[in-house]
Amino acid sequence: MSVLERARELQPDLVRLRRSLHREPELGLQLPRTQEKVLAALEGLPLDITLGRDLTSVTAVLRGGRPGGAVLLRGDMDALPVAERTGLPYASEVAGRMHGCGHDLHTAGLVGAATLLADRREALHGDVVFMFQPGEEGYNGAGAMIEEGVLDAAGRRVDAAFALHVAANRLPGGWIASRPGTVMTASDVLKVTVRGEGGHGSAPHRAKDPVPAVCEMVTALQNWVTRTFDIFDPVVVTVGSLHAGTQQNVIPDTAEFKATVRSYSEATHERLAEGLPRLVRGIAAAHGLEVDVAYELLYPVTVNEPAETAFAMDTARELFGAGEVWHAPQPASGSEDFSLVLQQVPGAMLLVGAAPEGADLEKAPENHSPRAVFDDAVLARQAALLAELAERRLATTGDGA
Repeated sequence: MSVLERARELQPDLVRLRRSLHREPELGLQLPRTQEKVLAALEGLPLDITLGRDLTSVTAVLRGGRPGGAVLLRGDMDALPVAERTGLPYASEVAGRMHGCGHDLHTAGLVGAATLLADRREALHGDVVFMFQPGEEGYNGAGAMIEEGVLDAAGRRVDAAFALHVAANRLPGGWIASRPGTVMTASDVLKVTVRGEGGHGSAPHRAKDPVPAVCEMVTALQNWVTRTFDIFDPVVVTVGSLHAGTQQNVIPDTAEFKATVRSYSEATHERLAEGLPRLVRGIAAAHGLEVDVAYELLYPVTVNEPAETAFAMDTARELFGAGEVWHAPQPASGSEDFSLVLQQVPGAMLLVGAAPEGADLEKAPENHSPRAVFDDAVLARQAALLAELAERRLATTGDGA
């Protein structure tokens, strides 16, 4: 029986697990119910399991029957603080929380891969590390698991690492897409609080109004980016939160905004961390105001190692057919903390189309939307691809290489 045929046999169990996770989404680094469900799904498999100390991670190691190296497979488990509006029969039962990025599929798919590889354990040339990770959505879960030793869980540093990420639109259901080099952006946060002196709205000359300064900063961010960086090495700065005051005739003491900052190269990433705070400080000084600036480096650029990417794409083509594997012409504009794993070991992240059958790929709600819908049908394909990546990659490091 092929790995894909066996994965299809597992499909009903994977769907049940995914929908159970979807009904009870959890946020951040502490996912006790999710961890409990993962451990129950792995019960009976020949795995060495370690639980996280400072987060509810699960690290499971499958020892192959033959000598060889080690490969890591990652699946993130956390949800989003989004109120679900899909109307699905298995929609979130927790107010204000939703698996709107498909991590429930990632978790179930990784459980499927563990099951498939356990069936083939005696033939594996080495070990597989299964990284069930909390806190991908801005909580540095990958960094925390790296600090706790996930990359060395097999007793040696893993030789390669792979992860899949589902997409709710743009990519046909079941299709695989990736590219060598930059595959996802770096992500940072700029937080600015301008401090003035409040007063009556009819007499701004007797106050120090922070509002015009903040407005100027928001506009200046865009102008500075377009005049500082090469258009072929893009930067995106989006102010998603801006607050000031309580009444139309009251000048507030403070005004503040928060922006997400995305970049596609590490050199640009470093320049932004220095340049954006300098820009807003200069504008505040020109207005005679004080300013607090915090620039938080969240995730670096996600960089796929070219040889590992070529291997992964070739594996997907052999498994599913060349017509369902696509070389992405440009990186995705989202960010991923799997980038921290890829800074340590070579590997690749691949996208998996999970749009429902018949969906308009251009108009379907995207990841993070309260209406995002992901098709369960891709679970078997996820499990099969992850398992095949691990088995084939180990074959290049073992006694059969």
